[in-house]
Amino acid sequence: MLSRTADHLYWMSRQTERAENLARMLDVHHRHSLLPHTTDEFDRQWTATLSGLGQLQSFQERHGAPTNERAFEYLAFDRDNPGSIVSCLGAARENARAVRGSITSEMWETLNTTWLETRNNAAQQTADIGAFLEWVRYRAHLSRGVTLGTMLRDDAFQFTRLGTFLEGADGTARMLLARTQPGTRLVDDPTLPDSYAWTLLLRSLSAFEVYRKVYRDAVTPRRVAELLILRDDLPRSLHRCLHELHANLLLVGNQGSAETARRAGALYSSLRYGRVDDLCARGLDDYLNEFLGTIADLSWRIARDFLLPATAS
Repeated sequence: MLSRTADHLYWMSRQTERAENLARMLDVHHRHSLLPHTTDEFDRQWTATLSGLGQLQSFQERHGAPTNERAFEYLAFDRDNPGSIVSCLGAARENARAVRGSITSEMWETLNTTWLETRNNAAQQTADIGAFLEWVRYRAHLSRGVTLGTMLRDDAFQFTRLGTFLEGADGTARMLLARTQPGTRLVDDPTLPDSYAWTLLLRSLSAFEVYRKVYRDAVTPRRVAELLILRDDLPRSLHRCLHELHANLLLVGNQGSAETARRAGALYSSLRYGRVDDLCARGLDDYLNEFLGTIADLSWRIARDFLLPATAS
């Protein structure tokens, strides 16, 4: 497969997944905004989220200190922000348009319709942020379903899946990190004052019902971390994402990608054989920052081994 084609397929799926991850992250803030809170507390949460996304400096240069309304607008609808939901959906559509011969007509129609509806209904979507975030998640689900249901299992499919799971791991880790303060204790104590915030995180990752099924008990930080990091059978967990990422890397591997596959395999093995006790002893914030650094390194290496130059952003 040509590097240009692989590049478009990889970024088509990454941008779609990134839009969904942003929608899930904003959903946490939207649900928090419906609860009693102080302005300073809510602004600090936005600062942590923007910082975790790598967009704090660019936001402050344009808008100053984060506020609820400005942050939502910037991350959801701002077309001048390449990291907004609208921009990600537009980029996904453009990448799909460039490789229409390598994807099915159903995939193209799904991504194109998503972009057209986003562009044409921006005013209505701004008026009901909750409905918009739910719609973005639905369109991402539809895109993945069409990919699984219509694509031949060839190199094009594998590069599409590579982008999906690399971005999925990055998004889940960033959502956890935005929720985690330095020194956060991973304990089994459901009476902690922020326990409801962990419940909101589970709901935003579509994992609350799974949590109840697995643990049948109150929500605690330790169990949330174990579920979202170490469980192989949770679709959005770090373990599952690295499982799929490593498997697809092996399928598209070439003579120059052995080290990339080895590093992905090492990270996958650390999750497969890791223990929640080790996370508790180390500190969740330190672990997540190191994990995101490793994901960034894998992204750069995948771009170097398979894609066009300067695409590892």
